[in-house]
Amino acid sequence: MNTATIHPQKRIKHFLLYVIAGVASLGGLLSGFDTGVISGALLYINESWPLSTLEQGWVVSSALVGAVIGAAVNGVLADIYGRKKVIIATATIFGIGSLICSFAPSVSWLVFGRMILGLAIGMVNFVIPLYLSELSPQKVRGMLVSLYQLAITAGILFSYLINRIFALSEYNWRWMLGAGLVPAVILLVGISFLGDTPRWLISRRRYREAKEIFKKIDPEEDADKQVKEIQSTIKSSAKKQGKVFEQWMMRPVLVGVFIMFIQICTGINTIIYYAATIFKAAGFTDNIGALYASVGVGVVNFAMTFVAIFFTDKVGRKPLLYAGLSGITISLFMLATSFWLSSNYGYDTKWVAMGSIIMFIASFAFSLGPIGWILISEIMPLAIRGTAMSIATMSNFVFNFIVALIFPTLLEAIGEPLTFGIFGMIGVFSLFYTWKYIPETKGRSLEQIEQSWKEGKSISEF
Repeated sequence: MNTATIHPQKRIKHFLLYVIAGVASLGGLLSGFDTGVISGALLYINESWPLSTLEQGWVVSSALVGAVIGAAVNGVLADIYGRKKVIIATATIFGIGSLICSFAPSVSWLVFGRMILGLAIGMVNFVIPLYLSELSPQKVRGMLVSLYQLAITAGILFSYLINRIFALSEYNWRWMLGAGLVPAVILLVGISFLGDTPRWLISRRRYREAKEIFKKIDPEEDADKQVKEIQSTIKSSAKKQGKVFEQWMMRPVLVGVFIMFIQICTGINTIIYYAATIFKAAGFTDNIGALYASVGVGVVNFAMTFVAIFFTDKVGRKPLLYAGLSGITISLFMLATSFWLSSNYGYDTKWVAMGSIIMFIASFAFSLGPIGWILISEIMPLAIRGTAMSIATMSNFVFNFIVALIFPTLLEAIGEPLTFGIFGMIGVFSLFYTWKYIPETKGRSLEQIEQSWKEGKSISEF
């Protein structure tokens, strides 16, 4: 009798947790849309203002300049004002940036507008994983943080569809970039109805609010015990306030930075940003054909993210990383080989190139994409979590900026085979680094993970 009455209540409360996580994850739509939309828009921007390869690199990578700034200031802002207010700010800034890009009268204004967009992206890529990680019970934390990556892939797919819809319209690229206002408004409205995270509320001594949120999101756990555990961690950190950055804390920060290096420097955003350009180079001769191929990439990216959502908390983070990085590395060497055969022997390898790109995207979507963000949201010590995640996120955008800026020039200088071969070698390094230095965090509370760092445990002992 008791079970029959309590069980539906628990299910309803868990449903509320998923609703909260789903709304917060809409921030990923902003990041995904901005990442994908420039791929198709760039084809038509070139028709309005013929751009050199370096200018193309700047149009794409200018957003990443703003993203570095956004990531740099975001940790402090999120710790002072809370996670929710920062998310509201990102949605507003993204909407403004979309409008500037849509009405840009020159390349300079377009670059400026994309820097404004980047400011929002740098903030949202930090604060949403942090928000979800601090909000989620440990048994479903990986799945819920993965929702953010799912939203990113949905945003990329949405942007590719928008590119195709407006491709034959007058002012096509302006409509493409202006459509970013839609996900910005959705996030702004949705986040307005949510609260902040219990861990941030406790850090501000708002214990009653934190307990209420814990009771809603995880009714099976003792809310008082959870609050006391976090209080204890905060008090322990406060005693050492004069030396917040202790030596043991640098280890997870460095691991977080290298996770971001692996995520970006295996080449994901060269594929996303320049998908249409790569497909044209591979043999899809017209813009519409290249855009259709890009939509296919977006569909695979979105669909394969569900693998991470369903299996991250079941099989663990590292097994998925091993599988994904293996697929990424193989596909990069396949892509390099297809371009080499095409350029040296004249073979029609466009379908091999497309298959390689789809394999790359599928492998990334269930591994490095979501798990990179899950890990950096889990491994950082509470006392410096905002700052540490900000450092990791900022490094992500620095790596992203460098790769996106030099990619068109690399293609022109050394060609596609060697360029993608270099990314493949980074994939080999990434497999080694994952085995040697990245911990398995499945089934452990954030406080337990922090204690393992503090005790100086080896990766195999985590």
